[in-house]
Amino acid sequence: MELENNILFWQKLDTLVLSSTLVIERKKGTAHPNYPNLIYPCNYGYLKDTHSSDMGEIDIFVGSRHASQTDTIIVAVDVLKKDAEVKVLLGCTEEEETGILHFLNQTDFQKTIIVRRGNNLPAWAISDN
Repeated sequence: MELENNILFWQKLDTLVLSSTLVIERKKGTAHPNYPNLIYPCNYGYLKDTHSSDMGEIDIFVGSRHASQTDTIIVAVDVLKKDAEVKVLLGCTEEEETGILHFLNQTDFQKTIIVRRGNNLPAWAISDN
């Protein structure tokens, strides 16, 4: 089955982002606390009082475009942590997205895919009622 990239998912994600407090932990250009050779390409933080698969809050990269709509998510798999999680990108340019992908894919232990916003209404959401 092909990815069903529908507008309803993105609307819910927008609601989650807009209704949460954004906390920036690491500014663009700073080093990762455990791996000083990894430099954050964008501001990075989390959405306060949310929950992610790693038992922390939902991770978010914030780009230079001032946006209130999410256009991209990244799905990451880390074999060392035996973990998979979603990272939200908010207001990122294509160049910033490329930088984030490079940042997250530097090791052999973690790999990611990017999913860009869809705008289709799924057939199951259409009703004659």
